Amino acid sequence: MKRTTKIVLALVALLIIARLLLPYFVLKYVNRTLADMGDYTGHVDDIDIQLIRGAYQLDGLRIRKVNGKIKEPFLYMPKTDLSVEWKSLFKGKLVSEVEAYEPELNFAFSDDEASNQTGAEVDWTAYLKKLLPININRFAVINGKIDLTSLVTQPRADLSLQHFNAEIRNIRNVDDANKKLPSPVVATADAPGYSGKMDFSANMNLLKVVPDFDYNMRFTDVQLVKINNLAREYANIDFERGTVSIYSEMAMLDSKLNGYLKPLTKDMKIFKLNEHEGRSVGRFFTELLAQGGTAVLKNQRLDQVATRIPLNGTIDDVKTAVWPTIFGVLRNAYIEAFRGEFDNNITLQDALKDFKDDFKAKRAERKAERQEKREERKAERKAKREARKEERQKAD
Repeated sequence: MKRTTKIVLALVALLIIARLLLPYFVLKYVNRTLADMGDYTGHVDDIDIQLIRGAYQLDGLRIRKVNGKIKEPFLYMPKTDLSVEWKSLFKGKLVSEVEAYEPELNFAFSDDEASNQTGAEVDWTAYLKKLLPININRFAVINGKIDLTSLVTQPRADLSLQHFNAEIRNIRNVDDANKKLPSPVVATADAPGYSGKMDFSANMNLLKVVPDFDYNMRFTDVQLVKINNLAREYANIDFERGTVSIYSEMAMLDSKLNGYLKPLTKDMKIFKLNEHEGRSVGRFFTELLAQGGTAVLKNQRLDQVATRIPLNGTIDDVKTAVWPTIFGVLRNAYIEAFRGEFDNNITLQDALKDFKDDFKAKRAERKAERQEKREERKAERKAKREARKEERQKAD
């Protein structure tokens, strides 16, 4: 056998061995990266690499809270496919696509830290950059599920979004690095527990610990009878029939936000005369008054009660304005009915304006503090001069 042939065969053998060992080393690296994420830890069961297709597949990705009481993992992704986007490669860009099949995301809200699972404690962007050092141009979720446990704690109310499908593009500013919100996002889901449907669209900057965004979101045709446990607890009423649809626009920049919620009820009925089971005297009169108020405040032509609730503030302190909300109810009933659509009047500039106003207020506050300290130092110097003057007079 010729020496050249031996060398070629040796190289082929080395490539085969490297190909066989590559998934092992990649799996070890991924699991080492996921093992310690502060309050969370992750693990991948298996990795399959397809060099010809320029792709690899993660099987059984789980991320759990380290000392949590919740049995469900924070994130479970049975199958995730990561591949090179060939059309971008031909343009000289190394760009990847990610598709997650039937993932599950489990949030839990509680004052007890061990029972609270929101992922807010971790900078996920840092681990994303370690695991995917190349640009991601497309991230798709196919038939996912998002569970929000104890979204309201008393009484407990959960929300499950099923058949969740989403697509995010240009996560790493692949197309335009100069945009403040470079990543378009679209998502849809069903809320079977409330017989409603969610539609979401946004432009976002996802590579921040607290992302910036400008979104439109709507929940449509939620059955009012499905929220009776909350209505009984907080309003001492329950619904006999009707639906509510909620439209929302929101913009947030550097944790400052501005937007609104617009709830619209249709065919709402609260009071039923011959309802006897489990209804107290107090609830009887409360429901009677509520039904009377509904009759007065609804738009008769559309059988609709609606308003627009403005929201602004910070992510930790969202404020609502009462009088505009009350005026919104009256406007819908007697002036012009709200439509089941977005107002399209919230932009990122609204959040930026709040951010600038907040910055100016803080600057004015710092200026006042500096002026106060200067006055204090001036008073101290004057007091010292007076004291020295008195000492000289005594000496004379």
